[in-house]
Formats: sequence, structure tokens, C-alpha cells
Amino acid sequence: MTDEKMEKSDLKAIESLNQAYNRMTEELAKAIVGQSAVIEEILIAMFSKGHCLLIGVPGLAKTLIVSTISRILGLSFKRIQFTPDLMPADITGTDVLEEDHTTGRRFFRFVHGPVFANMILADEINRTPPKTQAALLEAMQEHHVTVGEKTYPLPEPFFVLATQNPIEQEGTYPLPEAQLDRFMFNIMVGYPSAEEEIEIMKRVTGAYVPDLKMALTNEEILRVQDIVRKVPVAEHVYVYARNLARATRPTQSEAPDYIKEWVQWGAGPRASLYMILGGKARAILHGRYHVTTEDIDVVAYPVLRHRIITTFNAEAEGIKTDHIIDRLLQTVPKRGEELVGKP
Repeated sequence: MTDEKMEKSDLKAIESLNQAYNRMTEELAKAIVGQSAVIEEILIAMFSKGHCLLIGVPGLAKTLIVSTISRILGLSFKRIQFTPDLMPADITGTDVLEEDHTTGRRFFRFVHGPVFANMILADEINRTPPKTQAALLEAMQEHHVTVGEKTYPLPEPFFVLATQNPIEQEGTYPLPEAQLDRFMFNIMVGYPSAEEEIEIMKRVTGAYVPDLKMALTNEEILRVQDIVRKVPVAEHVYVYARNLARATRPTQSEAPDYIKEWVQWGAGPRASLYMILGGKARAILHGRYHVTTEDIDVVAYPVLRHRIITTFNAEAEGIKTDHIIDRLLQTVPKRGEELVGKP
């Protein structure tokens, strides 16, 4: 589909979204110091109908970022602190037996759990047992909750942003690779710069209270999610995203030698799908009507980071997944001619 084939209303919506994105970054800057890449990746995933995994040590404002985004987008927000004794019903809700005092009749009433919100912060998701993790992951995938014989739809739009602490792994329940694959992005939240840390100290220890204004409504977000699917993608961009994903698989003939040495398991088909979707969302956030290979390069890191399982050799050499992605972006041809048509 070309630009001309896109509806005029969609093109106008893309222009207005670019303006709204600028407003969002301005509003977020009132409450968040730095972390511009993290914020952009979260917004890309949201407009692509994806969920995010946030990795970072304590105190890097992960909760503040998510709650602030929900405020400027006018979304309901719930934070769930995952603990070893948390049960699935504590998240989804449960039927409660009640009695009508006038008739004496007893009946069950469903009490909604905290998952019934537009934005869910699943704090330290690896602290809770697999049974409870599975309840949240099912809600993420299906956008509804089933209790007994009844199904309850979750509010739209619906996003889950789960956090994991990269330190203190004792007593945790790490998500299996198959469940990690359900998250669109794995976002690394890093330390602030020296200048940003000074600004953080001044704001947090002072009387500063940000005055946040709403940038988008629920209806506008749902509209943007529909438009993302209509953004045109050139054939060579599809090929590039496919080749990036296939190059991570050590069993493929086109995989480079360093992949066969450093990678035990590569990315599945969801990786190429999410790179294209993320590229589309990034394009319209920046006011463009088409996806470029640069968009794919940017989203490749959060898409591939949790889908590449390294070997013992890589761990022994200190090779991280980001190093492997760096090398892939340097070696996989942008137009993909060398890999087109190979199995």
C-alpha cells in the first residue's frame, strides 16, 4: 500500500499523532529526567498493542515512568506487587458469595481484580510462582479473564508492563523462554547520566510538583493502534526484518559463524512480526508514512534481546545479547539481497 492509498483521515491522524508525541515527551519531561529511549520504546509497544518487560535495578523510576504515561494518556493504572504467596485470584478477581437481606437469596458476585485497568504494572513478576504468572500472561494474550463459566473482557486499550530485577535471583521464579516470547519488548532501564542525577536530586528533595496535561484520549489511542497496521512497508524492509530474525537461529544455513558459536536458541517468527509492527509505530510517532530499515534497527534491540539464548561459550567470553545484536546489524545487509531465497 502506498501513501496515496492511505485514507486522508489516517494521514491527518498520523500528523496529529506526531504533534501529540511531541506533547507527550514534553509532559513526561516534567516528571521524568532522561530515559527518552525507554519512554519511546514503551510508547511504540503501546501503539503496537504489545506488552513490555522492563529490566533495571531498583530506584530507576520504572514505576514513575509507567504511572506518568498513564496519566498523560488518561488511562486507568494499577500496580501489582508480585510476591511468593500471590494467587491467581488476587490478580484476576473472584466470585464472592453474598446474600440479599430482603429475600434471603444467596448469589455469587464477581469482584474485579487489579488486572481490570488500562495499564498494569506487574512489579517483579519473577517473584511469584508460575501459576500466578500464567494467569497474568493469559490475560495479556486473550484480553479477558475467565472465572468459572463466565468470561469478563478487560478494558481497552490494555497494556502490561512487567518489571524484573536483574540482581537478587534467590527465591525467584524466572519466566521461561516461551513466556518471555509473549512480551513484545524487553526494555533495559539504565542509570542516569551525572547531570541527570543532579537534576533528579533537586526535583525529588525539593517541593517540585509537575503539572501534567493529558495528550491523548482512549479513543485516540485505539484509533492509532488501527492506523499502525495500515502503514506501508517496502519489500526490502520485510526482507531485512526476516533476515535479521533468521540470522539469529544457529540451525539455519544463513546464520553467521559467530551465531553458531554464541547462540543456543534464536528468535522465532514473533521477532520478525514485532520488528515490523514496532517499525510501523516508530514511523508514525516520528511523522512518517512508511517504515525504513533504520526503524527496524532501533526496535531490533528490545525485540531480540529476550529471544536470543546464549551458549556457555558466549557467557564465558562475556558476550551479551546486545553485543550479538550489534554485530547482526553490522553484518546483515540492509537490502537483504545476499539472503533472499535461501532456506
